[in-house]
Amino acid sequence: MIRYVDGLVAALDKAGADLVVVCQRADAQRYAALAPAARVLPGPAGITNRAARLTWEQTGLPLLARQAGAQVIHVPYYSMPLRSGLPTVVTVHDVTWFTEPSQHSAVKASFFRSATRTAVRHASRVIVPSKATRDELIRVLTADPTRIDVAYHGVDPALFHRPSEREAGHAADRLGLHGTPYVAFLGPLEPRKNIPSLIRGFVRAVQDLPDPPALVLAGGVRDADVDVAVGEVPSGVKVLRPGYLSFADLPGFLGGAVVAAFPSRGEGFGLPLLEAMACGAPVLTTHSTSLPEVGGDAVAYTEPDDAAIAEGLRTLLTSPERREALSAAGLARAKEFTWEASADAHLLSYQRAVE
Repeated sequence: MIRYVDGLVAALDKAGADLVVVCQRADAQRYAALAPAARVLPGPAGITNRAARLTWEQTGLPLLARQAGAQVIHVPYYSMPLRSGLPTVVTVHDVTWFTEPSQHSAVKASFFRSATRTAVRHASRVIVPSKATRDELIRVLTADPTRIDVAYHGVDPALFHRPSEREAGHAADRLGLHGTPYVAFLGPLEPRKNIPSLIRGFVRAVQDLPDPPALVLAGGVRDADVDVAVGEVPSGVKVLRPGYLSFADLPGFLGGAVVAAFPSRGEGFGLPLLEAMACGAPVLTTHSTSLPEVGGDAVAYTEPDDAAIAEGLRTLLTSPERREALSAAGLARAKEFTWEASADAHLLSYQRAVE
């Protein structure tokens, strides 16, 4: 979500939008740098936790928006003020709270289902990051399709690019790999990302290789099922969980991987998939929800079960020519997704909300 907001805010500013950014006090300086022409208004100091923010969102945010002379409010993450007195646009990032409830905690799923229903009923416009998410929103909640706008995410080529050998080597060295090939995953280690199946499929794919690559699971929020799957990994097969990586290391990490694997069971868009493509990584993903919209013909696909992932990984690991072709295709396709185009789609949605 942070990369979505950062990319969008910077692109809206470059597009000349009359932009007011309301944010946490700790983020004010960062948004001032991202959007030099925007007015950045920090919220009160006490809204650092979700409960306080949601309460303030109902009264404080609309007041601040009216004082700033705003014509429309855009809340980029599911929830919205109910009596703002202004047209309100809400971004709904995915519908897996309804379609894959077992992949989320009960408390989290309940909150986001409620927020999504409210947005569908009350927002002037709903922005979604893919046609698949739009279609699911219509199917699951009978949402009005005439009030839903699709705005794909973009990728910043300054942040995500094919790395130099030095960048790739530096990222690998920081992980303690020192030249060992690896399969990369980037994202939260949460149930819908299907990490246990990735781990088990990876083990099946590499355990009989003389010099197997490592599997690196970069990201936070550990899941108990992931711990179980890691505990089953045999000796001689290496699985690393380094936690969060710095932005500076991401091009080297993704672009330096022999394969980037994202066997998710459902995504609203799949930004890490796009970012891996922009870094020149050969990508393996699933046919689920929006992922084919992002990957097109530039990635390899698998079913989300252990055996299929093992087969997909083994095919790529043993075929340098296929990996090279996917790398080139992914780089080309990633150029089609820009934050400038996303900003244009958002501006059109704002205009529709005002009208």
